[in-house]
Amino acid sequence: METIMIYNDLTRKKEPFIPQKEGKVGIYTCGPTVYDYFHIGNARPFIVFDAFRRFLETQGYEVTFVQNFTDIDDKMIKRAKELNITVPQLAERYIKAYYEDADALGIKRPTVAPRATEHIEDIIALIEKIIKNNHAYVANGDVYFDVQSFPEYGKLSKQSLEELQSGARIEINPNKKHPLDFALWKAKKPGEPSWPSPWGEGRPGWHIECSAMAIKYLGETIDIHAGGSDLIFPHHENEIAQAEAATGKPFVKYWMHNGYLMINAEKMSKSLGNFLTAREARKKFHPAAIRLFMLSAHYRTPLNFSVENLINAAKGAERIRNCWNELVQAEALSENLGNLSEETKAINYLQEKFDANLKDDFNTAGAIGVLFEAVKSINQALTQERKLDKNFIESAKAFMEYADNILGIIDISDTLKMEGDTNELDEDLINALVKEREEARKKKDFSKADEIRDKLSSMGIILEDTPSGTRWKRALL
Repeated sequence: METIMIYNDLTRKKEPFIPQKEGKVGIYTCGPTVYDYFHIGNARPFIVFDAFRRFLETQGYEVTFVQNFTDIDDKMIKRAKELNITVPQLAERYIKAYYEDADALGIKRPTVAPRATEHIEDIIALIEKIIKNNHAYVANGDVYFDVQSFPEYGKLSKQSLEELQSGARIEINPNKKHPLDFALWKAKKPGEPSWPSPWGEGRPGWHIECSAMAIKYLGETIDIHAGGSDLIFPHHENEIAQAEAATGKPFVKYWMHNGYLMINAEKMSKSLGNFLTAREARKKFHPAAIRLFMLSAHYRTPLNFSVENLINAAKGAERIRNCWNELVQAEALSENLGNLSEETKAINYLQEKFDANLKDDFNTAGAIGVLFEAVKSINQALTQERKLDKNFIESAKAFMEYADNILGIIDISDTLKMEGDTNELDEDLINALVKEREEARKKKDFSKADEIRDKLSSMGIILEDTPSGTRWKRALL
């Protein structure tokens, strides 16, 4: 079996992937802060590492996939006040919204989805260990991590304390020993949610929750920690420092980070007016197109989100899905022709090539290129006027099913399902119109049949007339 290679951001090189327990993998990814709908930039790591998890599962690994919800922080408190609701009410609203959007994008649910507020005891226990090991100090009810006490601080971002300090925007805080010291626990302020602790009423800092929950569910050393490259500093750097200061053990074996998502070649920003939520994106583009787009470049490279690129992705997804539908239709007409055909051998080779790309630092761009090679070969075979080889059809179907178990392009819902959505497909109405059109065609009332086709087209429905009847599907654009 060919070894899976992963680029480890901690060592800055590709390394053979060897989990701590044979056949089992623990992955922790940073989830959303649930004060709003998650944006399309967040969707990239969610989709990329969902596909990576699926890939590991196809390789026979039992994956424990942990993705947290940050349900208490400054943004949550501010937004709850603006909406005149409690922080827990805000969290419930946007956790529900997260699952609506993530489910629609074909993102598998985590094995465990812990919330920070449900792990206050674990967080306090971890902070106590850090203080006991002389890596943190208490100041006026706050608890700060002492970065100068941890010589390896900066080992993920590969910068010294001086370099990190000069490149960071840091507010002056007289309670801190060093400007880069970060809060593990924040003393209560008027009107804020709080919990009792050995240092007084307060709430956890942002970074500590991930270390506490990762250790609770995956152990003191975890196999893989993943997230966007924007989290390398300070979030992931701080996670390493506080976890290793508490346990004295390496926190993570392999660090994986995806590249930035740009919007029309600019960094996404509300101030630039190019901020787009995943919810808005999936109202404009089919989830299959969004997934294919997000996986069309190597995960570590920047990716440019533009209408043109999404249209191209939609066309590509359409080709893949059409090829699958044609294979399903052709299966009933195929025959066992005996010897393994050259076309069948070619498909089997392409599956090996597809796999090889994914085993080389999860190169989805290369794998998708191979998939399109297969789509071209399959389409050519299906259009030739000769008997269809059952072995070829079965091999082609097996390859496409295998690829889709990872990429999630074919088997993804055609319907939009979200609270208050007015664009959800009325399947009963569509089926009734299709039946009415078929009856019109039987009566040779082609004018009425064309009128119904045009009506369905205006609803975003494409019709395919086949020997076994009319099929319909939602257009990807």
